[in-house]
Amino acid sequence: MALVTRLGNEYPVVIFSKSPCSMSHSIKTLISSFGANPIVYEIDEHPNGQQMEKELKELGRKPSIPAVFIGQELIGGANEVFSLHLKGKLVPLLKNAKAIWV
Repeated sequence: MALVTRLGNEYPVVIFSKSPCSMSHSIKTLISSFGANPIVYEIDEHPNGQQMEKELKELGRKPSIPAVFIGQELIGGANEVFSLHLKGKLVPLLKNAKAIWV
């Protein structure tokens, strides 16, 4: 889990994704729509992608993709991110992580 945790802690918003995944695309679009610039690791294209996917599963992510870290915390996947958004909690979380300033 060291690789995923280390990468997830490097930036305010980190998304582990697969390029053909529509839910991953939706999450990237949503977070970017607030002005955040997430770091995205497309694990199907990354040389350590298999290791990343294995570590995400070990962290309890099922399905493993998308997986979103905000403010060095594993928030979860699409369900968790959309739920935060609908409750009005996503933008404050992005602000606290210094991913957006508005």
